[in-house]
Amino acid sequence: MNRTPGARWWADLPPAAGAAVMAAGIISIGLHLTGHGVPSLVALAVAGALWCVLAADFAVRLLADRGRFRSEADTPAALTAVAATTVLGARLSMLGWRPAAVVLLALAVLLWPGLMLAVLRHRRRGETGVAFLVCVATQGVAVLAAVVAADSGQGWLARVALVAFCLGLLLYVEALVRFDLREVLHGAGDQWVAGGALAICALAGSALTASPVWGGGAHAALRTATLVTLGLSLGWYVVLLVAEAVRPRPRYDIRRWATVFPLGMTAASCLSAAGPTGVGWLRPLGEILLWIALAAWLLTFTALARTHPGVERER
Repeated sequence: MNRTPGARWWADLPPAAGAAVMAAGIISIGLHLTGHGVPSLVALAVAGALWCVLAADFAVRLLADRGRFRSEADTPAALTAVAATTVLGARLSMLGWRPAAVVLLALAVLLWPGLMLAVLRHRRRGETGVAFLVCVATQGVAVLAAVVAADSGQGWLARVALVAFCLGLLLYVEALVRFDLREVLHGAGDQWVAGGALAICALAGSALTASPVWGGGAHAALRTATLVTLGLSLGWYVVLLVAEAVRPRPRYDIRRWATVFPLGMTAASCLSAAGPTGVGWLRPLGEILLWIALAAWLLTFTALARTHPGVERER
């Protein structure tokens, strides 16, 4: 059956396309945290629209193309479905849309076990930056659970968030062992998730640190974990930025959305951690990093717009 070029594009969307939702969503969160309401809503609209497209595509593959669905569910990139859902949910919660955030949290929790088990069964050494999505997806659940818990006053949900946070830290170590360090110089964009995964750990940690559920030693431990993971993510940021300068990779690749997301996540983590940790200088740093992330987002979107017509002509 002949399909239109648009239909071919729709059918060929890889799981990694979820990183585009994550990028738009975290940019929206960063803009909201810095008081840029209208641009934040624009980025949220982009994230929401992309999420709906990818959710529909996910459902079509699940119901009509089970072979392809199973083969793609085995890859770490499939976990962008969980991560994108949690990022979108966190942003909607900031708007006061608690029911929508709760629904997205429930959906993420339902998706997480099956996709995580499928990915972990097919792990190997020498992986690219997508290996860290096992951490990102888990910490995404921790972030959204912590945000919903703070909004609803449900202490048990904050404890669930803490469990997810601790598990995410363990999964980061597991992914780091399998990560091919040569990707720092040769990766197509997803090598940035090595640092972005630590940044979302810090974001989850800051949300937990801000919770009134924890006091005394537990609060101090969470504050320390937040600052340590944030410091490590900033270290990765510098290393990866230098690697980009040493070996520029200007050509567009869909994995470049996995560069934008860590840039935005590092900014959002600095902005979010400043208050709960009492380290005030993190906020101006986060504001600077946010503009860098926004510029990267616009450049990547422009590259996509320029590349897409050429790809369609080739097909």
